[in-house]
Amino acid sequence: MTGSLTEDALSSILRRRVGAAHLNQRLGMEADFERRVFGGLGRNFFHIENWYSVHGLIRLVLRLCGLHGRGRRNARKIRVTRNEIAIPRLPEAFDGFTLLHLSDLHLDMSPDMPAALAAAVDGLSYDVCVLTGDFRARTFGPWQPALEAMARVVPHLSGPLYGVLGNHDTVRMLPGLEAMGVRLLMNETVKLERKGAAIYLAGIDDPHYYRADNLEKAVETIPPEAVTILLAHSPEIYRNAAYAGCDLLLCGHTHGGQICLPGGIPLLRNADAPYRLCAGRWRYGRMQGYTSRGCGVSVVDVRLNCPPEVTLHTLRAQ
Repeated sequence: MTGSLTEDALSSILRRRVGAAHLNQRLGMEADFERRVFGGLGRNFFHIENWYSVHGLIRLVLRLCGLHGRGRRNARKIRVTRNEIAIPRLPEAFDGFTLLHLSDLHLDMSPDMPAALAAAVDGLSYDVCVLTGDFRARTFGPWQPALEAMARVVPHLSGPLYGVLGNHDTVRMLPGLEAMGVRLLMNETVKLERKGAAIYLAGIDDPHYYRADNLEKAVETIPPEAVTILLAHSPEIYRNAAYAGCDLLLCGHTHGGQICLPGGIPLLRNADAPYRLCAGRWRYGRMQGYTSRGCGVSVVDVRLNCPPEVTLHTLRAQ
C-alpha cells in the first residue's frame, strides 16, 4: 500500500493516473468541504456524518430504547440479495453475466467489519465485482486504516474488481486500492468482453459532495449501440445517466436509511434523488437502476429495519 510514500511521491503518482486538473480539483474540494457539517446545496447542506457531537447522543438514545445491542448485531448480519436485470439489447453472450455489487463499506468503522464482509462474500459465484464507494468511515483524517481493512477483504473476492470513490474517500486512497487489485474508474470506461461480444462499464468520481464527476468524459468513447453499465456513488446522477444512454446505473450512498421505522421507512435521507431511487431496484425512462443499502455503516455502527447487503446482479438478454 502507499502509506509510506511522501506527499510529493503520492501526488506524482496521482497526477500521472488522473491528470493534474482532476487531482487539483479533488484535493481542493476535499480541503474545502471534507469536515463541514453545513455547506453545499439542497440535501448537501447538512452532513450528519461530520457532526460528531451528535453521534454519542444517537447511541445514548438507542441504548435507552434498548435497541443499541440489537442494532449492532444487525449491522454485522450482511445479506446476499439476488437481482435479475433484463436488458433488451444485451448480447446473448452476456446472458447470465453476474456482477457482485458492494457499496458503502466503511470498513474502518469497527475492527470486526472486515471479517463480517469477508464471510458474506466468501464462496459467491460471479464474473465481476463492482464497488460503488465509501471505503472509509470518516470524511477526513487518516485513510490508511481503510486500506488496511480493505486488504483483509480483497483475498475473499474473485474475478476483476472495479470501483469508484465516494464522498467519504480521499483521492489519496487510489494508488493503494489499485495496488491491491481494485481498478478505480475515475470518469473512465472499461470494455468487458465475452465470447466475441462486448459491453461497457463506466465509472465516475463522487457526484454527491465533491461533485468530481464527469459523465461526458466517462462515456464519450462508448459506441451508441453498446450496452453501458454506470458505476456512481450516489443515485442523484440518474437523469444525466439516463439521457447519456446508460442502460443500468449501480450506486449506493443512501444506506437505505440505515436506521428505519418498521417497513423500512428511513428516518433520514441524504441523496438529492426521489425517494423511490434511494433503495433497491428502480427505473427512470429506459434506464434501470439499483441503489444498494450498503454493506457497512456510518455515524453509528447499528442498523434497524434496514439490513446490510451485498448484491448479485445477473444480466439477462430479452
